[in-house]
Amino acid sequence: MQHKNFILNKIISNMRTLILASSGKFITNNNIDNFLPKKITDCKIAYISTASKKVHDDSYAISHQQKMSELNFSYTEIDIAALNENELKKTLDGYDIIFVEGGNTYYLLKAVRESGFKKIIKNLISQGVVYIGSSAGSYIACPSIIMSTFNERGFNKFGITDFTAMNLVPFLIKAHYTPEMKKKLYEKFNNLGYPLRILNDNQALLVKDGKVQLLGGGDEIIM
Repeated sequence: MQHKNFILNKIISNMRTLILASSGKFITNNNIDNFLPKKITDCKIAYISTASKKVHDDSYAISHQQKMSELNFSYTEIDIAALNENELKKTLDGYDIIFVEGGNTYYLLKAVRESGFKKIIKNLISQGVVYIGSSAGSYIACPSIIMSTFNERGFNKFGITDFTAMNLVPFLIKAHYTPEMKKKLYEKFNNLGYPLRILNDNQALLVKDGKVQLLGGGDEIIM
């Protein structure tokens, strides 16, 4: 699974900025203003909370929203599962950042497909809107959500058997990495067909101007 640094292919050649994190805490615990068109406190944020609606414990999402409020983030919570494509297009108009929270990746992928979110977000990113994902929100930006199946956690899969995701970036991400996962990760996902980027909860990937940059603490984890 070892990979080299690479220039992203034409899949994202017309896109501008994505920040793909393992944990939502990365966004609230780090100053990311240098990677945004303007200070995050000056941005209008669409906070997509859909994935957190189908988990056993959503305290992480509640805590995250409280932290964003403390930091004076201007955000609106949006559940894309409740909207069709036309409604969602109107709802997401005028935001500087689309922030997709973590949770049940299967439910989020189902909502992405049914709401037309993939088509809408591609258009928004090409217009300069910043996409931020954490955990499930990062997984769905990849070609597949296969890496989210590493830890099943008893999630309802909502009939999802095809793991094809939004393909905003041409690599896979393993979020929430800890060293004890290494052996199992190598054994289970040794031949994926895509480069694999591994993130612990203090790291994120900045995808900008056709290049990938590791953000956060520690060295890049390579397997």
